[in-house]
Amino acid sequence: MAEALNDQDPQQQQEETQPDPLLELRRERDVLQDRLLRTAADFDNYRKRVDRERRDLAEQTAGEAIKDLLPIIDNLERALQAAAEDDPLRKGVELIHKQMLEMLRKRGVTPIEALGADFDPNVHEAVTHEESDQHREGEVMEQLQRGYKVGERLLRPAMVKVAKGA
Repeated sequence: MAEALNDQDPQQQQEETQPDPLLELRRERDVLQDRLLRTAADFDNYRKRVDRERRDLAEQTAGEAIKDLLPIIDNLERALQAAAEDDPLRKGVELIHKQMLEMLRKRGVTPIEALGADFDPNVHEAVTHEESDQHREGEVMEQLQRGYKVGERLLRPAMVKVAKGA
């Protein structure tokens, strides 16, 4: 039997020990294809991350610029409260105030409605607490300064007076 194994053709023995070149090429192709798919996925993730970071930076920059305008709007509102109804300058201040609010609205800025709402530390800043029989505990009694949001992002909290139980 040992003689039968040794009787095989030496060329046939050499072919059995050498790997099939077609099989090797297929393995190499599979490895390269897998590497290509991983590289494409990594690049796609990178592109998405850069786009998201760029968008976040643009929103943050716009938010900072808008925050700088909020004190101007506050001053216009104070001027409107102080001016008499028949004051000729009031009309001009009203027009400027409306233009500013419209500009903010176009950029997705919304005022925070605080009066009568329950105190929410995420959007309100309690400046003072006051006992009240007309308001429930934790209710915003007075808005001292309007707060604003752009989308879901808080630009400035509303400064409020909050009722506490008597």
